[in-house]
Amino acid sequence: MSFRNLLFALIVATPAVDGQVATTDIAYDNAGEFNFVRVQFDTYWGRGRGYGPWAIDFPDADVNFLRGVSRLTNVRVMSEPIVLRLDDDQIFDYPFLYMLEVGQGGGLTLSPREIENLREYLLRGGFLLVDDFWGQQQWNNFYAAFSQVFPDREIIELAPDHEIFHVYYDIDGPQMIPALYRSDEYGEQGINFATNHAILDENGRIMVLINWNSDMGDGWEHTYHPAYPTRYANSAYRLGINYLMYSMTH
Repeated sequence: MSFRNLLFALIVATPAVDGQVATTDIAYDNAGEFNFVRVQFDTYWGRGRGYGPWAIDFPDADVNFLRGVSRLTNVRVMSEPIVLRLDDDQIFDYPFLYMLEVGQGGGLTLSPREIENLREYLLRGGFLLVDDFWGQQQWNNFYAAFSQVFPDREIIELAPDHEIFHVYYDIDGPQMIPALYRSDEYGEQGINFATNHAILDENGRIMVLINWNSDMGDGWEHTYHPAYPTRYANSAYRLGINYLMYSMTH
């Protein structure tokens, strides 16, 4: 499989800077080019086959992000998100995966089959976005699991001038996006800054984009919530679309 054979017309639609970036007036294509795939996973404190940390913000965040992609780009999307586990070979049919809350429940656990599948998926050209985990302890939980996937590859911090922040929208680097009712310039644990880290392949392509101390999922989920500030929803869509465009063109 080669994800690079996928062709996208990257025609810019004018974003709403001061208003909401997504609308409900969306024409979905059942043969859409982009499918939003959320990863289901287990944690040390419980199995993930029911609803665990992996399912937070689901399905509203996923559906609203699809609406935003359709509204703000020329990419055709599928109307319904997909949920897959990493040991499912269907992940090789999709170039973009999304995980969140990887630090909760004692951290995620990965079976040998999941580790092998994910490594192969990423080396073939796949892209994984990791979102919504906060603070040093949750980072430590995340790192303990993901260091098994690429034990020989460094996790690097991305500078604000990295291409991924400018591939579609010009964004001034990582953005701290808070959860609902934490929108007073602070996110979880009193944190008011975000960083983006990445795992790169041998050619410098981002395989894993790690969105630490920021909650894009809440920005998507609460797009229409009267208590959620528009500026954070807008940031969530801009970042997510940049990550998507990067994943489809690299």
